[in-house]
Amino acid sequence: MTAAFTFPGQGSQAVGMGKALAEAFPQARAVFDEVDAALSQKLSALMWEGPEADLTLTANAQPALMAVSLAALRVLEAEAGLDLARDAAYVAGHSLGEYSALCAAGAFTIGDAARLLRIRGDAMQKAVPAGEGAMAALLGLEFEAAAAAAAEAAQGEVCQAANDNGGGQVVVSGSRAAVERACEIAKAKGARRALMLPVSAPFHCALMQPAADAMQEALAAIDIKAPVVPVVANVHAAAIQQPEMIRASLVAQVTGTVRWRECVAFMASHGVTTFYEVGAGKVLTGLVRRIAEGAEGVAIGTPDDVAAFKARPRG
Repeated sequence: MTAAFTFPGQGSQAVGMGKALAEAFPQARAVFDEVDAALSQKLSALMWEGPEADLTLTANAQPALMAVSLAALRVLEAEAGLDLARDAAYVAGHSLGEYSALCAAGAFTIGDAARLLRIRGDAMQKAVPAGEGAMAALLGLEFEAAAAAAAEAAQGEVCQAANDNGGGQVVVSGSRAAVERACEIAKAKGARRALMLPVSAPFHCALMQPAADAMQEALAAIDIKAPVVPVVANVHAAAIQQPEMIRASLVAQVTGTVRWRECVAFMASHGVTTFYEVGAGKVLTGLVRRIAEGAEGVAIGTPDDVAAFKARPRG
């Protein structure tokens, strides 16, 4: 098998996402209904009608993005005969997308995934008082240089590499003043650009420890099954299938670096040549081309994308 199925993270949300799938396919509609029921909230109405500011809230964006990914996956299974156990070498997801990947591979139910992501989103938002944390994208520096800039900028505060996205794109996270210092240090080290990001909290850094504690408690109450396909975990950049290792990696992920560049490189080095991005947006598809030379990225999030997938030769 030469295909991997990947699932996007926060930032890919947009008002209207998933609506065309729900209108065209009952399997998609069923997923949105299941998520609405699990959360006792009409999240689907917020996704399709907005307002955008409410959809962007971490506690809404995380389960919403998972819902779109699983809706698209269920449609691929029904319409194109997709069987991950047969057709995928690996699954992986960027940050919250790891929950989508695990759910897709049968590690836990859609309802459990929705509830976990609501807890995760709430806990991440509450972990740091508004305005005290920040994130910034450093463009044009490789990971080691960006991580060094973050360490130099910390000066007793928290500042660390949060996302290694590949293609010379590294996101740093931590205390606002430290992140601002990291931007200046990165520019001095040759970064092409250093941009403060419009995020509501400093994700994937030590300041998120209260959220990691909340996830440890929440995940302890969930039945996790061995996924039918190995999951390439953010914090390991390697394939895992043991339920207890999955549980521990999801806790570690809250404060740890999303090693996406290494995750994609791992899959490519193990024979993956096509990366299907299932869900909203095309962020991961764009990153694939910068990480794995010669690999193909294919985004699947609309009825037209489903039709194109059905028409593709797969082997």
